[in-house]
Amino acid sequence: MPTQVSEVSPPAPQPDSPSRNATATIVLACVGVFVSYLPVVGVSVALPVIQQALDASTTGLQWITDAFILPTAALLLTCGVIGDLYGRKKMYLIGLTLSCLGCLVALTGHSVVQVCVGQALTGVGTAALLPATLGLISHVCPDHRKRAAAIALWTAALGLGLTLGPLFNGLIVEHASWRWIFLPTLAIGAVTVLVGAFALTDSRSDRERHLDIPGQLLAIVAITAVVYGVIEGGGAPGWGSAEVVTAFVVAALALPAFVLVELRSRCPMLDMRLFKSPAFSGAAFVMALTLFAQVGLVFSLSEYFGLVHHASTWDIGLRLIALNGFTVVLGPVVGRLMHRFSPGLVLVTGLLVGGIGALLVNLFDAATGTGEAALVIAVLGIGIALAMAPITTIAMNSLPRRLGSTAGAANSALRQIGSALGPAIFGVVLTHRTLGTLPGHVAASGLDPADQGQVIGMVNGAGIQAGAFLHLNTGEATGQALAAYGASFTDALHTCALVGGIGMLVAAAVALLTIGIRARAPHGEEEAAAATHPAAGAATVGETA
Repeated sequence: MPTQVSEVSPPAPQPDSPSRNATATIVLACVGVFVSYLPVVGVSVALPVIQQALDASTTGLQWITDAFILPTAALLLTCGVIGDLYGRKKMYLIGLTLSCLGCLVALTGHSVVQVCVGQALTGVGTAALLPATLGLISHVCPDHRKRAAAIALWTAALGLGLTLGPLFNGLIVEHASWRWIFLPTLAIGAVTVLVGAFALTDSRSDRERHLDIPGQLLAIVAITAVVYGVIEGGGAPGWGSAEVVTAFVVAALALPAFVLVELRSRCPMLDMRLFKSPAFSGAAFVMALTLFAQVGLVFSLSEYFGLVHHASTWDIGLRLIALNGFTVVLGPVVGRLMHRFSPGLVLVTGLLVGGIGALLVNLFDAATGTGEAALVIAVLGIGIALAMAPITTIAMNSLPRRLGSTAGAANSALRQIGSALGPAIFGVVLTHRTLGTLPGHVAASGLDPADQGQVIGMVNGAGIQAGAFLHLNTGEATGQALAAYGASFTDALHTCALVGGIGMLVAAAVALLTIGIRARAPHGEEEAAAATHPAAGAATVGETA
């Protein structure tokens, strides 16, 4: 039988207490998402050091990153429903605790497997944290304008985690053991658990809900199969291997089965009728495509600076700081822009600017200076900053406030699916394009035939990571070998820039068609209108939920 749950609201003390409670909740929600995203890019930029310390293979290194992404993407929707049903504060505290535990496991790791286990625990914690933080914000901010401003701060905190992670880890790796890169998340998370246990007020959904076990199992299977297939298809097994084909077949069966189960469920985890709303559907597609392009480009540019420019972990973090840093700096400005104009207009503008910034990466070559690269990355970063908060706001306002965690879970699930597919697909493009153009650049480099064969053999054997040690094995031909490799890798980067840029421009077109650029009444106002005039509100998205 369904479990009756009701919205848990704070008691009504002094007149100014609700304001203080809302402020504390928003701050703790922002700290939670900051903790969640601090290790995302930070661990990735430390992978070369981890590879040397643990003698890890390329596949092992890839799974250190993917061990975090896979459970995050697979469990977000499930954690959102559990938070709606049993309490968002509980899920928030559980998520932080699991993140701390995962960091502790990875920090004490002596093998790739143990680091992967730690990353997986952190990923489960992130799956619990993301929908819980958005659900807590939605509960304490019933007014759509205040909610939009709070979500802009939430997005800024997310960007701050992505920005500071590489800088923290670069500094740590240069002065201490790689293990300590997990310490900032552990320390901040532990303190936040203690504060949140006393400062947060719990909230739940105000309608009858129960756990949709078949839907949740099918969602986990489908998302896991898709992400696993893409990861392994771009690696050693290849796209035609039995395990990769099996993964995609499982996904192809599980996805439509999930839709059918949700359509027939009395209390679905993700109500398929919500996709009748153009705004919700558009925001969902734009979220996945934008994160695919953003994280894929971060991955590609990190590899470019590390393997072609031979920059240190700290230098890579500094060069990419503008890409995510503008999300932090412009967060309050974006919130005001959404009030003055409309989230749709700000979103489309951001996607257009971001798409242009991604296409400008085609101006890079193997000798591009730091200043020129910083200007292009800044354009891309401004576009992303303008786009991220409106996407989240539109998705959240497409669902009633009582389903805040479900909206947050769906929004974050699409974010993580795009984030997971970005590095996997862009990594395949980088590898295949570099290997495809290398023979031509090597032939034009002036190397003798023996050295040409050695360089091509090394890159074919080690993949794009060969750029990190070509100079150790090519003797007097080092300069020519590195020039040929750099030119080939830059060609591959240009292809990635085209994929990312066109992807963001397509997202802008979809947003323009499905969301539009005019101001619309947010869902909270539609619910209020429906309460006053039931007939007028009967067809709103909220009623379908």
